[in-house]
Amino acid sequence: MQLPAKKHVASLDVDAQYTFTPICPNELPVPGGDTIADELNSQAQFAAYRLGSKDAHSPQALWVSNEQQPPFSPIEGANMDIRWPSHAVPGTKGFELLAGLPHPADYDFFVWKGVEPDMHPYGACYHDLSDRMSTGIIEYLHGKQVTTVLVGGLATDYCVYHTVLQLLRAGFEVIINRAATRGVADETSRHAIADMIQQGAHFVHHSAELEQADE
Repeated sequence: MQLPAKKHVASLDVDAQYTFTPICPNELPVPGGDTIADELNSQAQFAAYRLGSKDAHSPQALWVSNEQQPPFSPIEGANMDIRWPSHAVPGTKGFELLAGLPHPADYDFFVWKGVEPDMHPYGACYHDLSDRMSTGIIEYLHGKQVTTVLVGGLATDYCVYHTVLQLLRAGFEVIINRAATRGVADETSRHAIADMIQQGAHFVHHSAELEQADE
């Protein structure tokens, strides 16, 4: 797939944390989630700017599931929708980025999301579920004259999916690298991929399919 000149391209690592891998089986393990770092690094070579996001959740978050209120059961709240197991708690292994990725401070722009105990956003571009409270990603990309965003991370059917839709609505060309993403479940991933394509996103199987235009 042809990319514009590097100065117009950004690469976004969405929630590439151990919490979404089999390394943390009691959190939200995504099959193969711990195998995407090399592809995330490869796609970043095509971009002038590298951005990242992390889930950062309180262990006392209101949406944390328990025996009486299992995962995926609904919960009322303006910025919560369903319950999830406790995950991505700062200071734990699950909070950390995958080995081989940069330190958050070494990204050009980085976002922590879901810090408030009554908020559980999915997309990296907004802190709330109604897309009102910007995290600054969209403004940063516009300010740098970025037109195309390469996306990878975890998971295909949740945070990657919502981030891609947010970027598309903001007017960016979005390319998802399949080798740099993994999904929670096959069925939800298929639906998410189909919807992303319908909304205008493009997919490549791996970063080797990317080609860059000259400056």
